Amino acid sequence: MDENGERRRWGVQRRLEFIDFRLFWDGRFNRSDLSATFAISAQQASADISQYEKISPANLRYDRAEKAYIRTDGFSPAFIGQTIERYLLQLVAIENRWMRPEDTWFDAIPPVEVITLGRRPTDPTVLLRVLDAIRKRQEIDIGYASLTGSVQPSRTIAPHALAHSAGRWYVRSWSKDHNDFRDYNLNRIAAVSDNRPAAIDPTLDFEWVHKINLDIRPNPKLSPERRAAVAAEHGMTDGRLLRPCRLSLSFYLMSEYNLDVEAGVLKPEKQQIVLQNRDEVTQARALSRQMSIEALTRALQVN
Repeated sequence: MDENGERRRWGVQRRLEFIDFRLFWDGRFNRSDLSATFAISAQQASADISQYEKISPANLRYDRAEKAYIRTDGFSPAFIGQTIERYLLQLVAIENRWMRPEDTWFDAIPPVEVITLGRRPTDPTVLLRVLDAIRKRQEIDIGYASLTGSVQPSRTIAPHALAHSAGRWYVRSWSKDHNDFRDYNLNRIAAVSDNRPAAIDPTLDFEWVHKINLDIRPNPKLSPERRAAVAAEHGMTDGRLLRPCRLSLSFYLMSEYNLDVEAGVLKPEKQQIVLQNRDEVTQARALSRQMSIEALTRALQVN
């Protein structure tokens, strides 16, 4: 982006991003695309195109036969380069019916297939009540479908954060029944009923508050070529990735990538990366959890 980007008006900035987007994904656009998408005049659309040409003249050329601006061979994203992942996620959202195609800038959707088991849509009423509880520091009663087989009809929790891992959303909360901090799968909360002020201090959730660096390396049992490919895929430096992670969430990341399995148990192809400091992470998580339990016990005795 040019040095004047910070001072450019938001509306103009968005339209320049649109030009960049259409050139990147479709290889072409015309003035009417710009006018129709942003409900602007043809004169304003022409002015926006002229401004884009001044910033990135080598990115496009006008084809009189097609009556459209065409992406050049030397095209390099001027505005959306750092947000490409956002648009790839939009393709996933469209495929999963989380977004409508008309809510995006795609003119034509490229062939895409998303492999997932799918989950039921998040209940907006439940999410709204959970968000209110986080914002207002409340404890709430929830109906919850537990994997432990508990038939308890209602639970009391004091949520203080949301977390996401491997396609699931979790509500990080204090549990009144256990007097500790736990994760509750958002999509297993059937309903939220009563609410009241929470007396629990969320800063006592030491597993959430404290972070640790996960020292991740390519599996040493892979061939040098494959280790190099794995390192490149994960953006490692000198064959090493230090990934800061909340202690409470390290469990999910370790489970997703088999980092909780000792090296050598699985085939290298099934465990392409290994956690160099696995014992350190596991011990830190257990210690923080125990510290929280003891702190919560003392807090209840005081109250």
